[in-house]
Amino acid sequence: MDALNDKVQSETAAVPLRADTLGSIAHSIKTPRYTRDDLTPGIVHIGVGNFHRAHQAWYLHRLMQRDSARDWAIVGAGVRPADAAMRRKLLAQDCLTTLIELSPDGISAEVCGSMIGFLPVEKENGALIEQMAKPSTRIVSLTVTEGGYYINAVTGSFDASHPEIAFDAANPEQPRTAFGAIVAALARRRRTGAGPFTIQSCDNHRRNGDTARSVIVSLADLSDPGLANWIDSSCSFPNSMVDCIVPATGPNEIARARTLGIDDAAPVTHENFRQWVTEDDFCAGRPDWDRAGAVFSGRVHDYETMKIRILNAGHQVLANAGELLSAETIAECMAEPGISALFGKVQREEIAPYVAAVPGMTPDSYVDLIEQRFSNPAIRDTTRRVAFDGLTRHTGFVLPVLRDALAAGGSVEGLSLVEALWARMCAGIREDGSAITPNDPNWNQVSDAAEAARVRPRAWLEQPDVYGTLAEEPRFADSFEKWLGLIWSEGTAAALARYAA
Repeated sequence: MDALNDKVQSETAAVPLRADTLGSIAHSIKTPRYTRDDLTPGIVHIGVGNFHRAHQAWYLHRLMQRDSARDWAIVGAGVRPADAAMRRKLLAQDCLTTLIELSPDGISAEVCGSMIGFLPVEKENGALIEQMAKPSTRIVSLTVTEGGYYINAVTGSFDASHPEIAFDAANPEQPRTAFGAIVAALARRRRTGAGPFTIQSCDNHRRNGDTARSVIVSLADLSDPGLANWIDSSCSFPNSMVDCIVPATGPNEIARARTLGIDDAAPVTHENFRQWVTEDDFCAGRPDWDRAGAVFSGRVHDYETMKIRILNAGHQVLANAGELLSAETIAECMAEPGISALFGKVQREEIAPYVAAVPGMTPDSYVDLIEQRFSNPAIRDTTRRVAFDGLTRHTGFVLPVLRDALAAGGSVEGLSLVEALWARMCAGIREDGSAITPNDPNWNQVSDAAEAARVRPRAWLEQPDVYGTLAEEPRFADSFEKWLGLIWSEGTAAALARYAA
């Protein structure tokens, strides 16, 4: 890696990233060995963010580097305005992406070329529906964030009353959501005899494949019960667990790519760790991802639970305390003694006991692994990014563990403190007096509740779409009230010290 750094420092100018400039990129940076003109599409991916490009697209790229999976290239797609901005950037560079791996020991980079197109982002999703309806499309994959599945956070059921879902149900041929577009494409394939495809969720949902099935089948049922039955019986929805820490891209990341000799408008930095565990359930075939390091397993739920409870819930343990104490990154959170002590104690005493071991990994050893990964100073994963959409992330990652701990009669002191820190963070001001910019799609709701809880802590728990019956659990409610009162009266650091003691 030192040789790479020496090489890129000698570069006099960054090479614009395009297919016709790959030969001009520093030889120490890996580029596609395959001829991209020979690739044909097999996958439509909706939600082309950094995680997808550093994870699923990389696994496919790795196969292509081995002269495999040439008929499984990715066509990108999206349904939101941000997707259109990403489309413009990627099309200008022939859908190539610079992946920059940030290890504690140094930096390495490669150019990923497994995506060959990006569909127009349209209000009624005509181009997306047309591409998914083609027989060549055999997998439709998704990274639309854990909050993008129209699921009621408390009941866990499909929210048929959501305005976007109601629109798609009433206008099934001009849908506005990704799920409505999938239903419309499957309706067309059913009519033409093109057959089903696999819907592959790669989001951080518990049983993400089952969730995708529920949303798509339920949406189809609102307008065409026969189609819903066909989708349910014919399509595949494999559950999967995906893992790689991938920070957001900003000016620093773009500048880092330039120091490596590449002018990339949308580079991706990532940690030196990847994991992908998925069920082997693909109704129309699949690439041999296991040859690139993925794991096909019937125990996805155990892997998923370990990751979601220890890593994803662990992010929430850190992020709100970090925001309050002005720690800008997750690595800085881990370097702050009070926050890292909170993390270690909550993980080992209140989260790990409700996680099963998986082949080659115990819960305690996974906690050790996550502590190492979160402490990597090369990864500038911002506290703000991790804290974003706390309503979805706390209900999805933290509160299920809290319910299990209460049912088992275990301690909930640390988890109650985590919830109190979230409530304090949503008041919108740090301990140093600086303002916290609104950081939740439901910011008005959570900030109003946080302000009411400053005087009466239990007001925070009276958000039925967040806590439901948990608000009536005395052990949790009493502990939460104690911690939030202490935070407001003596400060975050004092509360962390009290818990650690």
